[in-house]
Amino acid sequence: MSSRRVEKAAEAIRGVVSMAILAELNDPRVRDVTVTYVEVSADLRHAKIHVSVMGDETHQNLTLRGLQSAAGFLQAKIAERIEIRYTPKLSFLLDQGVKRSIAVAQILQQVLPPQKAAPEDEPSAPSEPADHDLHEPSP
Repeated sequence: MSSRRVEKAAEAIRGVVSMAILAELNDPRVRDVTVTYVEVSADLRHAKIHVSVMGDETHQNLTLRGLQSAAGFLQAKIAERIEIRYTPKLSFLLDQGVKRSIAVAQILQQVLPPQKAAPEDEPSAPSEPADHDLHEPSP
């Protein structure tokens, strides 16, 4: 199966799942969730949904359990909206990419010296051209 088809299926599944979580899922455990990306097997029978959850580790684990219990509902939404032979079995994984990038930014902020702001005492470049720049020199 072509990888382009798998990529298109993954993107379509990501769109359906993210909209269903946002608009149709009424589980109070599932909130502050972003679907970051989806991995689909070559035979389109399995899909790993990578999600980013804002909050502490307890909230993240609770949200993952809520998503896993709503997997059947989300699979039904995929079956309704995407025309494929088999509806993939969904599994949810916590994406730590956002959390790691924030941690790296904090470490860099501590290690690197603070950047100096542009001095305000120096005159800035004129915003309008001078009159002599507007006219062409006469021969």
